[in-house]
Amino acid sequence: MYFWQYQAGYSLQEQDIDILLDAQSYRSTLLELIANATHRIYITALYLQDDEAGREILDALHQASLKNPELDIKVLVDYHRAQRGLIGEAHSEGNASLYLQRLQLHKSNVEVYGVPVKAKELFGVLHLKGFVIDDTLLYSGASLNNVYLQYEERYRLDRYFLIRQPELCDAFVEFTEQTLIASDAVPRLDKRPIPKYVDIKGAHKQLVKALKRASYKVSNEKSEGALTVRPFIGLGRRNNKLNRLIKQLFDITEKELVLYTPYFNFPTPLLRALRRLLRQGKQVTIVVGDKTANDFYIPPEEKFSKVGALPYLYETILAKFLKNQQRFVDKGNLNVYLWKHGKNSFHLKGICSDNRYHLLSGHNLNPRAWGLDVENGIFIDDKNGQLIEPIAKEKQTILANCTRLTSYTELQQVSDYPAAVQKILGKAKRVKVDFIIKRFI
Repeated sequence: MYFWQYQAGYSLQEQDIDILLDAQSYRSTLLELIANATHRIYITALYLQDDEAGREILDALHQASLKNPELDIKVLVDYHRAQRGLIGEAHSEGNASLYLQRLQLHKSNVEVYGVPVKAKELFGVLHLKGFVIDDTLLYSGASLNNVYLQYEERYRLDRYFLIRQPELCDAFVEFTEQTLIASDAVPRLDKRPIPKYVDIKGAHKQLVKALKRASYKVSNEKSEGALTVRPFIGLGRRNNKLNRLIKQLFDITEKELVLYTPYFNFPTPLLRALRRLLRQGKQVTIVVGDKTANDFYIPPEEKFSKVGALPYLYETILAKFLKNQQRFVDKGNLNVYLWKHGKNSFHLKGICSDNRYHLLSGHNLNPRAWGLDVENGIFIDDKNGQLIEPIAKEKQTILANCTRLTSYTELQQVSDYPAAVQKILGKAKRVKVDFIIKRFI
């Protein structure tokens, strides 16, 4: 027995879950839910961007509040991420200026908060996911901006689940209120002045301690239903229940493990577990984005910056993995799919074990998520296979833009990378900091 099998989950019926298949549906569904909300909207994301789609969502929240002043609306984003401009742009107040401007314009009851997870963004961010609108949870790894919401033509594909379960939604709201908003380290970003980190440093230490031992409220009675859902949260490498769940999903797989990750860079415990599954003859399917579908990718015709080397670094890690596991690729036990669709990007994450256990999460299955960011996830146990058909449809839709790799040689070699990329990767390897970099990506 595994630790989560002794604990309760919330019961679901098959009709309580809808799986959206594209970014346009994500956007239209979110706007519809906001417009029809009656008593609460709690949005937690890495960021709500100051662009057309971000402003559309924020304005919709303010309009909902003006329409119904009793509506409880709270938005939580990462404290550091919200107060800087985009990478490569000039210094600015970041998205926080939008939050202030919209509150001054609408004068509604919408509240926007910033959650600091670490002293600096580099060392960890708020990576919690999940939008509670009344008694519905819209869960996705996506944040809120033009590409995530496909405001124009380009999109960043993610997974999108609608789960109608009042107690689950209550658990999300209770955690948000009691652990995050109640902390003196979590200030409003739509009012001035915003306290500097040094001013909240003491409260922040207490917040981090609380996050490391935090958990969502679960039912006191173990559910015996055939379809159940349970939320998990985790921060840090020690005593992290979400990491523990992920590792055990690898370990209990009897037939096939399906993994979605946008950044191919598994933590050591998961890499070892993958190798063990392959040696045992189990099926492993990994779906990852092509380097050109990485959100850090910079096309050759655009001005290059150092962050543009990251997609190439991920590709070198993938190539090494494929080369070392070639015999399992040849046997058909290991299937690695590379997703690419025009100029769009790939941001999917999640786990499916034996078509029964499903983890929806913002967790990227990489060292950063494993040890630095605060992450959450929705764990679904589908004992009778009620979700097999919709999950298979989602997978089929994703694989429609994928190519199965049969050898590492099908990937671009380092010698063919742009000169600037070769220089950065070469220098990192020579001074032996490449292993350190991999812990932060």
